Amino acid sequence: MSRQTTSLSAMEQLIATLDLEKIEENLYRGVSPDIGWQRVFGGQVIAQALMAGQRTVDADRFVHSLHAYFMRPGDPSVPILYQVERIRDGSSFTTRRVVAVQHGKAIFSMSASFQIEEEGYEHQIDMPAVTQPEDLMAEKEFKELFLKHAPEPVRRYWARERPIEIRPTSLAHYLTRDKLEPRQDIWVRTVGAVPADRHYQAAVLAWLSDMTLLDASLYPHGTSIFDPALQAASLDHAMWFHRPFAFEDWLLYTQDSPSASGARGMTRGSIYSRSGTLIASVAQEGLIRKKANE
Repeated sequence: MSRQTTSLSAMEQLIATLDLEKIEENLYRGVSPDIGWQRVFGGQVIAQALMAGQRTVDADRFVHSLHAYFMRPGDPSVPILYQVERIRDGSSFTTRRVVAVQHGKAIFSMSASFQIEEEGYEHQIDMPAVTQPEDLMAEKEFKELFLKHAPEPVRRYWARERPIEIRPTSLAHYLTRDKLEPRQDIWVRTVGAVPADRHYQAAVLAWLSDMTLLDASLYPHGTSIFDPALQAASLDHAMWFHRPFAFEDWLLYTQDSPSASGARGMTRGSIYSRSGTLIASVAQEGLIRKKANE
């Protein structure tokens, strides 16, 4: 299985990346698209591990939660092996453990739980009132107006074609070093079609759930993940899938950081449909420390 070529669109690359190669029972191989990164995007590893786990589960069971730890940075130049352990197959719930391996060492581990669809009590918190995506600056406009004056890491990040378009309700953190409130609201949507398959839809949602989360924990300190003096990396990631959904419109990803301490920042997220349905909840802790030579 070779690495993906640049002739594919960003979304086609993502879908191809999620189409893992089965090597043996409970053993899968994934590759990384060649996008010039020095390490594998954490959301990719989460999404591929979820795909590996889903492929060992009965078709009538869908992921409702996952809990993962990042242990080593992924090397994008070599494949990642995903080893699935079948922990339990119950009458309603199925549990899987997935370990991602490169160069003979574990780089990531994840436990995921799957459930048959059942009826039950239902409630949710309301989606916050925010500016609608049509009234916000599009990525193309943002690039044209601000990128030529932005630091090189910011230009490099925004210059890449991505499978997900984002529209933050505020751009203040890109334009100032002021200390800001530790929260943000971001509209996201897919750029290209996602298969009408709940396994792929869950994996793409897991992929995008790792985007921008660490940022909120840095806003109160007047810095960002683009600061070359900062060492930042995801440490763990948890996600709960509440309701079925489709990538037919914008989704709102609300994020807030209740705490930073011990060189770690913790962020929570909620993902809503445009109509206000709570689709998923996310929590992540990340490393945020000044580099030793600073």
